Amino acid sequence: MNNIDTLIAQLCPDGVEFRKLGDIGELVRGTGLQKSDFIESGVGCIHYGQIYTHFGIFANETKTYVSPELAKKLKKVQKSDLIITTTSENVEDVCKPVAWLGDEEIVTGGHATIFKHNENAKYLAYNFLTLDFFKQKKMYARGAKVTEISKDNLAKIKIPLPPLPIQQEIVNILDKFTQLEAELQAELEARRKQYEYYRNEFFRYENDEVEWMTLGEVCEKTENIKWKENSIEEFQYIDLTSVSRENNKISETQTINSTNAPSRAQQIVNTDDVIFGTTRPTLKRYSLITSKFHNQICSTGFCVLRANQKLILPKYLFFILTTVSFSNYVENKQEGASYPSISNSMVKKYKTLIPPLTEQQRIVSILEKFDGLVNDISEGLPAEIEARCKQYEYYRGKLLDFKNVNNG
Repeated sequence: MNNIDTLIAQLCPDGVEFRKLGDIGELVRGTGLQKSDFIESGVGCIHYGQIYTHFGIFANETKTYVSPELAKKLKKVQKSDLIITTTSENVEDVCKPVAWLGDEEIVTGGHATIFKHNENAKYLAYNFLTLDFFKQKKMYARGAKVTEISKDNLAKIKIPLPPLPIQQEIVNILDKFTQLEAELQAELEARRKQYEYYRNEFFRYENDEVEWMTLGEVCEKTENIKWKENSIEEFQYIDLTSVSRENNKISETQTINSTNAPSRAQQIVNTDDVIFGTTRPTLKRYSLITSKFHNQICSTGFCVLRANQKLILPKYLFFILTTVSFSNYVENKQEGASYPSISNSMVKKYKTLIPPLTEQQRIVSILEKFDGLVNDISEGLPAEIEARCKQYEYYRGKLLDFKNVNNG
């Protein structure tokens, strides 16, 4: 920070100019390019969708290629150009940039705009992530289901433009944060793969103490709510969207009673029940019910599994649902094309090996440690990544917050 302060004092002591993107460089709207155009080798290309799913703040190689014949018809991207998405599902994601730093000329297509300029490419890209940039693009974003920003409106957005030495110094600092986050994400991904490996291995046994049993055999019967007896009482209602697919926790719920119940067959859940989403089951919506939701109700879109704790531990039952074997079973047994589902009875026919309770507890203890490391936002790697992201956002805001010379 001291080096930047020194450079600012030397090069722009009165502040920096805030300039429109259209005045800094040229914005070129892409056209064409379908995913069906990709081939194994040829001219490098970046499809706008890949900017959301594959690339970070910059790239020096592409994931896909197109034929030289098609490339001649597409818009060209040279080194240091920015490729900016101009279509998204929401205003938060629209205008995501990637700075092309590769030596080879590549191409891009529709729903993307190329920004050609003479500034530091990474510096410009980092500005697209600031709160000030978000406020400006929000004014120009259009559309309900699909959010778009036109090339002309994108050109109106202003960013601070200090001299190039200051731009480079800021990039040097922010790159360190980006690299640290990337290393943490890579470590998290490695730990998740390790977790998945052990989770699947633990459910394979070869000894006489282990018995094959169905989920139906190790679970007790559950009941539906009797609305006539509970017509006045209100319940928390857990529907399919209430369960986070990221960490298997129940988040948003609604209050429900007999007057606003979507159907009369909601199921009562108790502490330590395991629920599994049977509608679109390959989305893997499952959760272990905590005491917070004891004696509440959930959608009939869930299969409620209540462990017979003389045979199986609730958390061991939960971890069974996380295995590849169970996922493959569900995928093979689901029915329907446009809106696939699996019946509760079919879920309960899944057969697995049930070791003694002491062995179940040993496995649960190990898997809980892995689960906390890779999924718990309050501790482990996700917590560290969250902390680094907040630190990064704070310093990015500070580094890109300049006094506007035009405002005196």
